[in-house]
Amino acid sequence: MTSNASPAAPAREPLAALPTPLVPLERTGAALGVELWCKRDDLTGLELTGNKVRKLEFLLADARAQGADTVITCGGAQSNHCRATAIAALRLGMRAVLLLRTQDPAQPPETTGNILLDHLAGAELMWIDHAAYADRTRALAAAAERVQAAGGRPYVIPEGGSNALGAWGYVAACQELRPQLAALPIKPTTIVHASGSGGTTAGLLLGSRLYDLDSLSVRVATVNVSNDGAYFTRAIHHICSEFDDRYGTQCSISADDIDVIDGYVGRGYALSRPEELTVLRDVARNEGILLDPVYTGKAFYALTQELMRDPRRFGERIVFLHTGGLFGLFAHAHALAALP
Repeated sequence: MTSNASPAAPAREPLAALPTPLVPLERTGAALGVELWCKRDDLTGLELTGNKVRKLEFLLADARAQGADTVITCGGAQSNHCRATAIAALRLGMRAVLLLRTQDPAQPPETTGNILLDHLAGAELMWIDHAAYADRTRALAAAAERVQAAGGRPYVIPEGGSNALGAWGYVAACQELRPQLAALPIKPTTIVHASGSGGTTAGLLLGSRLYDLDSLSVRVATVNVSNDGAYFTRAIHHICSEFDDRYGTQCSISADDIDVIDGYVGRGYALSRPEELTVLRDVARNEGILLDPVYTGKAFYALTQELMRDPRRFGERIVFLHTGGLFGLFAHAHALAALP
């Protein structure tokens, strides 16, 4: 039963290892004083690990339908999305061009973590500075023109795969999550996760409407790991509106429906504080689950701080969506190794 008739899903490439499990985090939940579960989207596949592959199943199906031979996208130096795009494209017989943001393109970061995997996948890496990345739509278009001029057939994927088509990844995830949640007693539940570009949140909000998670007393909250809450509210609302327009749905997600937990960007995107890394360490030692410093570590740290301020902030149950990012750990090896 849905509260809003779900349209037929677009074509999809079966890239992810699905469904991912929903598992209890009993020790950590007891310490935080809340019933805590984890949706293990870090288990979507070793090389493709994380949330990005759910979006890529739809985006790359569209790329193949358009006859593309080259996929172009962008992200930070240790972008999980770029790494997953490079490997998924390779599996489907396409190559990848990645525009990666760094402070000084003449001196790119060390080839470790996701950058190493980008290299092993044979992706073309184009290093751009922060100013050029601010106008990434133009930079992506220029890269596509260069590929086309050389006889290639480019397909551009936005940052994080975050557009109406990419949102289908987490619309479909809600269809997968619904029976997992329905198997538990109904109680006020919040799905908490990290946002880097807004597409995962948009998909969860849309999927919650289309698969009636409201009837299970479920809502969605996200922790922004860059920019600020106002930026993400606009970005998420834009994707949801685009989805309604493109697919004829009437989800009508408003700004009031978008719960962005702001104030935890800390030192900045992909920059960690000792207290964030300590929470990451504690989850690893208590649960045997590895978070990453860029996304899930910051989001989980925010969750702990919000609960300290208000133990009922998220209701009686939290589902922490683990969006992956394991390979990003290696770029922070020195700081992590220094923890006791």
